[in-house]
Amino acid sequence: MAETLDTNALRLDRIEEKLDKLTDAMVSMARAEEKINALKDDHDKMYERINRLSQKLDDIEKKVDDNARTVSLINKLVFAAVVAAVGSIVAQWM
Repeated sequence: MAETLDTNALRLDRIEEKLDKLTDAMVSMARAEEKINALKDDHDKMYERINRLSQKLDDIEKKVDDNARTVSLINKLVFAAVVAAVGSIVAQWM
């Protein structure tokens, strides 16, 4: 009878050890899941930030295009004024 009790006690000890290992594994998995969720949140925040920056870049691109057209028009007008001035000076000398 004592031998059976010892055998049962050993079996219970092994079962307890396995349960402890399973508990440790579950805790590790829960921590890993928390880390994954935190990384996912960070990823989502960065994605939103990149989208906002992309929209800002699109707005800046539109403004640059408008400014390029304006500068081009001003350059043409100044060139035309210079040509007219040079033409009138040359016409007076002749």
